[in-house]
Amino acid sequence: MAMKASLQLRIGTQLTMTPQLQQAIALLQLSTLDLRQEIQQALEANPMLDLDEGFGEQSVSESPDEEWSSEIPSELAVDSDWSDTYPDHGSGASGAEGPDFERQASGQSLAGHLAWQLAMTDLLPREHQIAESLIDAVDGAGYLAQPLEEIRDGLRHQGLDGLPTREVEQVLLRLQQFEPTGVFARDLRECLMLQLAALPGDTPLLPQARRLVRQFLEALAADDRRLLKRRLGLDDAALDEAIALVRSLDPRPGSAYADVSSDYVIPDLVARHTRDGWRVELNAEALPRLRIQPDYAALIRRADKSQDNQFLKDHLQEARWLMKSLASRNDTLLRVGREIMARQIDFLEQGEEAMKPLVLADIAQAVEMHESTISRVTTQKFIHTPRGVFELKFFFSSQVGGEGDGDAHSSTAIRARIRKLIQEEPPRKPLSDSKLVDLLADEGIRVARRTVAKYREALGIPSSSERKRFR
Repeated sequence: MAMKASLQLRIGTQLTMTPQLQQAIALLQLSTLDLRQEIQQALEANPMLDLDEGFGEQSVSESPDEEWSSEIPSELAVDSDWSDTYPDHGSGASGAEGPDFERQASGQSLAGHLAWQLAMTDLLPREHQIAESLIDAVDGAGYLAQPLEEIRDGLRHQGLDGLPTREVEQVLLRLQQFEPTGVFARDLRECLMLQLAALPGDTPLLPQARRLVRQFLEALAADDRRLLKRRLGLDDAALDEAIALVRSLDPRPGSAYADVSSDYVIPDLVARHTRDGWRVELNAEALPRLRIQPDYAALIRRADKSQDNQFLKDHLQEARWLMKSLASRNDTLLRVGREIMARQIDFLEQGEEAMKPLVLADIAQAVEMHESTISRVTTQKFIHTPRGVFELKFFFSSQVGGEGDGDAHSSTAIRARIRKLIQEEPPRKPLSDSKLVDLLADEGIRVARRTVAKYREALGIPSSSERKRFR
């Protein structure tokens, strides 16, 4: 079959990505800590940049009579699709010529990770004090390094008179649902059992692996296969599979976290309640303010068109572009942050259980930006609220259940409700997934049992049978 050649004319618009606009978009992606480093490097490399006193929102004062400022637009188009920005690179590429948009988050200590999860957990003040002491007692491998009796005695000295060991154990059980799975174990056997409890129930040879860890860990260490086959009722192939399952577990779950104490988060935004309602503002202490070095700027105005003067002019142009890019970043971040929190006021007032369904497209449509831009704005950007410090991505969650707005619930809210129901369950009669479905339905939340099981497993909470065994 012969192919007929044809000529087609396509009309459209495309954003020309100059290096300056690429810089503006790159700055939008950086976390506050990374951006501070970029600013420091710019201060060292550009003599026209100077550090203004104090911190605060970056602003750029334009002088219309200066010819070098005429090329800088009043607003930078930081909003773009990924293909507009880097048409020659796939979303996962990071060549040497372009900025690395796939930066990994800074390492976090195990204690910091556990403390962050504790802040997300609904505990009474007394339980919270116990939990903090338990976190302090966790070693670098993730194990509880002190006996519960010693922790209990220390808490009694802190004012919790008459504190029974049983109450400390109850709080420990809840903390053992934290990530990484297996943390807060008192010995290797408990660590491995916690990890096995988090596996799907249909995992092959899971019951045998649990029994192997619970009763025959010493025989496994001695490689006594004859005893293991006889006591577990397995042939060679099945025993190999059960042993492989156990050995796939992590005996040191906390070792994956950096042993650092200097890593911290600087919130970019602050949400506070005033007499006029909730307000979202830029964190004035997040970034240093920049200004044009006044002495050098005066030299440019008086100097001729020599090569040295052109050198200063070029650096002045770069400085103004950087300051405009920072101002544009702050403006975009504030717009997106305010729109997100306007939709999640119930969370600020009531907590996770009041979280509304929210996806990137909702915010993108409201602020008239691309979804890829919203993703960049909300990555490694944090907001300080009365309920703690959260990454902006935390406020996005899918819609579950219901056809209309009145029946819709966010997955975050449902997970929070499941966690609370399990925390309040009778110790001797844990709630099954089916019972959780019924209790949620009574509250107007209609979800399938498999969804409840998936959310429970994502929270690191064992099944009802496992919870009963540990109590």
